[in-house]
Amino acid sequence: MLRIITLNLNGIRSACKKGWREWLAGQDADIVCVQELKAQDADLAEEMRAIDGMTGYFHYAEKKGYSGVGLYARRAPARVVEGIGVAEFDAEGRYLRADWPGLSVISLYVPSGSSSPERQAAKFRFMEVFYPHLAALMDEAKQTGREFVICADWNIAPTEKDLKNWKSNQKNSGFLPEERTWIARVAGELGWADAYRRLYPDAEGEAYTWWSNRGQAWAKNVGWRIDYQLVTPALAATANAASVYKDARFSDHAPLIIDYDWPAG
Repeated sequence: MLRIITLNLNGIRSACKKGWREWLAGQDADIVCVQELKAQDADLAEEMRAIDGMTGYFHYAEKKGYSGVGLYARRAPARVVEGIGVAEFDAEGRYLRADWPGLSVISLYVPSGSSSPERQAAKFRFMEVFYPHLAALMDEAKQTGREFVICADWNIAPTEKDLKNWKSNQKNSGFLPEERTWIARVAGELGWADAYRRLYPDAEGEAYTWWSNRGQAWAKNVGWRIDYQLVTPALAATANAASVYKDARFSDHAPLIIDYDWPAG
């Protein structure tokens, strides 16, 4: 079995203070992807660099206290790649790829456009340059037989089932028609499979992974499903269990745990 967990930490130091490390040590994960580190290398204590026998690899943003992604792995990867070769977004620390024989796992943080029209424009630019990258990854998978898992805070709720108040959010970042069309093309045209949706096509409230800090959204489960694992089809077909952990809060997001019937090592 291969267990992969993904979580937007909303700050690795904050999440650790809330017990994330201790929780993770009991999850028997093989690979853990994290987003929004909000830290640089000098900010990470030793206990943040290796957790439960897993070694951490990180792609930091140049701006202090901003963005950044990481990946923890029980088995050392043969290769680690930082960035997608686009300076604007590589400077923000949004992409980290780790390769093992026959398997690659990517930790990705898609920009949020909710803070301003300028940031929404940046999000659209990212979507434009990342779509051909997703196409190239799928081509690599088809040509080499390599399987891919992209663990991400996608910052897009794909369908009406993926957020509580979809009617009132149709003009808001994260549920704009252009964003939903883009993520639908990633699945429909490129062939990426949503591992959680494959297992639970009708899940609604139990599938949410993010809640606003406003208006008692967590207490009322007024959430969004914006964290998911997009996977090459053969590997997605082996997914046999998935859950969103909500018994404790480490962030404004919740961990997504997916088990694949795939060799862990």
